[in-house]
Amino acid sequence: MFHSRFTYHDSRFLLLGAALLAAQLAFAQADYTREKRWADEIAPAVLVGDPVYLAQKNGHQFLALWAPNPRAVAGVIVVHGLGVHPDWGLINPLRSQLSEQGYSTLSVQMPVLMAEMRADTYPPLFPEAAERLAAAVAFLRGKGLEKIAIVSHSLGSRMTNYFLNHAGDARIDAWVAIGILGEFTQAESFKAPVLDLYGEREIPSVLDSAEKRAEAIRGIRGSAQIQVTGADHFFAGMENEMVRRVRQFLDARLK
Repeated sequence: MFHSRFTYHDSRFLLLGAALLAAQLAFAQADYTREKRWADEIAPAVLVGDPVYLAQKNGHQFLALWAPNPRAVAGVIVVHGLGVHPDWGLINPLRSQLSEQGYSTLSVQMPVLMAEMRADTYPPLFPEAAERLAAAVAFLRGKGLEKIAIVSHSLGSRMTNYFLNHAGDARIDAWVAIGILGEFTQAESFKAPVLDLYGEREIPSVLDSAEKRAEAIRGIRGSAQIQVTGADHFFAGMENEMVRRVRQFLDARLK
């Protein structure tokens, strides 16, 4: 006769495991409520450009800040970093100054988790981030812009890296990765020139991988790596120098 050895304590462990798994899955879901709070806060206060909303396949509409230049020769998608919004910190001078200097910019809200979540919990959101970047490319193509670049910061650069490895026919003509966390992945699949831009006083995960990133893009024509003396991860107080470096790279490859 069969006797089960399954005990009450076993069932408690199973229930605990299921609860932890459910919590992890919940944490891996984009926080649309948080996005809406930001959209409600920043959209009415935008000084350069206009808020627009792009749609995902699941019906969710996400904020993007559209700053057209009537003489633009190219469009630039601007991608923010960990857990912030499309007009935050260094993103504002990037999107606004580039739009004044010959480009039409579209700064896109990336999916975010709850405020306390770290960068290493974000990879489950990368497919959704890639979907948003594809929607941004389609928006710019719809505006008649034939050349498109992406300028991204920090975790946004990791999301962009994922997108470029899964972009299909969404052709990108240049990519500026500012302070990317860690290494480039599958760099051999990149088809556009890359600028790896970072500060002298960067966070360790950026500095420690600089040599490997330089090696990864060495064979990509038109690519470069630049360390900016005195700059930190957020280019605090050096935003104009950051924009100058970005524009110099884009001008040489898009105009």
